[in-house]
Amino acid sequence: MTATVAADGFTLLRVVVIPPRTERSFRTRRLHAMRIIALALSLLLPVLVWGSDLSAGQPGPPIEVKLLDSSQKILLSGATGKVTIVNFWATWCAPCREEMPAIQAYYDKHKSEGLQVIAISMDDSSKLDEVRRMASHYTFPVAIKNEANIKGFGRIWRLPSTFVIDRQGVLRKNGHEGDPTVDLPALEALVTPLLGVH
Repeated sequence: MTATVAADGFTLLRVVVIPPRTERSFRTRRLHAMRIIALALSLLLPVLVWGSDLSAGQPGPPIEVKLLDSSQKILLSGATGKVTIVNFWATWCAPCREEMPAIQAYYDKHKSEGLQVIAISMDDSSKLDEVRRMASHYTFPVAIKNEANIKGFGRIWRLPSTFVIDRQGVLRKNGHEGDPTVDLPALEALVTPLLGVH
C-alpha cells in the first residue's frame, strides 16, 4: 500500500507500507533455505568425506609425521615391513579416550612382532598442553596434525578413526568405514593375523 502527501503538485513524501511478514512466509523462506543447504551438502559431502580413494586391499596412503616434542619423523610409504595402526584422535573426544588404553595394551603385547602405532591428534596447536598430558599416559608415538602430512587419508570427518596398513603397505582397515572405534578383541581379530604374515 502506498500513501502520498502532496502540496502544490509536488510530492513531498511518499510512504510505502509493507505488510508485516507472516509466520507462514518466514517458515516458507526457512524451508527453502534448508532445502538449498541440504542440496549443497548432498553434492559436497562425498567430495569432502571421500577426499581420497582409500579402499581396503589397495596401497595405503603415504604419511609423514613429526613426533610430539621430538625432531624424529616417521615416514610411511609402501612396504615398511611392519604392520601399522594409524589412529586419529582428539583430547575432547570421549570415545578416543576410551579406546586408547586398548590400543596401548595391544601395542605392549605385539610391538616385538613388528607392530607400530602412530596416534595423530586432530587438536589445534592451541591445545598442545592437553595433547601432551594425554600422550604422557601412552608409550606409542604421538603426533599432532599441524606437524603431519596426512593428505592421503582424505578429510578425517569422524573421531576416532583407525586405519591399519600391513607389512607390504596395503590398507587393511579403512577408518572412514565400519565401526569408528576399536577394542582389544577387534584388534586381535584384525591385526594379529597380519603380524603372522612376513
